[in-house]
Amino acid sequence: MHRMSLEEAEVLAKAVLNAQGFNQEQTHALSQAVIAGQRDECHSHGLYRLLNCVKTLAAGKVVANAQPEVHDHAPGIVRVDAKGGFSQLAFEAGLPILTAKAREQGIAALAINHCVHFSALWVEIEAITDQGLVALACNPSHAWVAPAGGNRPLLGTNPLAFGWPRPNGQPPFIFDFATSAIARGDIELHHRENKPIPEGWGIDRLGQHSQNPADVLDGALLTFGGHKGSALSIMIELIAGPLIGDLTSAESLAYDDGAGASPYHGELILAMDPERFLGSTLEDYMARAEDLFSSIIAQGARLPSQRRYTARQRTQKEGISIPESLYQELSRLARL
Repeated sequence: MHRMSLEEAEVLAKAVLNAQGFNQEQTHALSQAVIAGQRDECHSHGLYRLLNCVKTLAAGKVVANAQPEVHDHAPGIVRVDAKGGFSQLAFEAGLPILTAKAREQGIAALAINHCVHFSALWVEIEAITDQGLVALACNPSHAWVAPAGGNRPLLGTNPLAFGWPRPNGQPPFIFDFATSAIARGDIELHHRENKPIPEGWGIDRLGQHSQNPADVLDGALLTFGGHKGSALSIMIELIAGPLIGDLTSAESLAYDDGAGASPYHGELILAMDPERFLGSTLEDYMARAEDLFSSIIAQGARLPSQRRYTARQRTQKEGISIPESLYQELSRLARL
């Protein structure tokens, strides 16, 4: 393993992106996303994702100098055209207007179109909860997942994320999960490390359950919870695809045309202002939410994201570790 500080990791990430031709704005937004993933020990969304960024650019499936366009679409809706760039910069461009609309109306939506996406949604959710707002986000991906009862990929991994701000400097309540049994990036990491995957994550091209990550990458992932995860995944296809005028996961994969690039589609983000919903009763009901969290912890259960927050405290002091082979690969891409 190769150890480095978070500052050194950020320098490496920016060097990779700059060397490959991304403009200053895209480089900054992308590096912040992958460093956040690495900092919180979400390894499949950390520095490893830089390889996908580079591959996507080499395939001609992302615009390295894209400048997103923000459109004040309706009283409760802001749209951002990513212009073929990565979603992170488009989100940054739309966030101030989304926040303002949510505070004015109580609820607002941000629709990001024509974006390339690879990152965890909790990074964006946390940016919204930092504003004291409740957040929900989802997006399609590539058609890598078979619907419940099916045996061929049709749905995306289709993540769903939610965030709830908490008082007194406490980290927010956030969950972010793929509606597939596992994120595709985790299967890719198992493949890189030549490790079998657990039963139930996916099937091979013949529709048979497999623990070989290569066979599943060539076949299809499964949804979590059978028909329940499948229904949630279909919902996300609809509200973050046709509803916002963008692609489904199957259409994203067709656009990819075998390039193996990151997915190209849209993203839907909702922000809700507790103060507008609750008015003078805000503190009372936020305290009731805290009672719920306390009751969960009192049973010995763990709130989502607690593992990430613990890792964050540790890596901010001790730095991070990545496989030496990945460090060497990134160093070559950065031309160090």
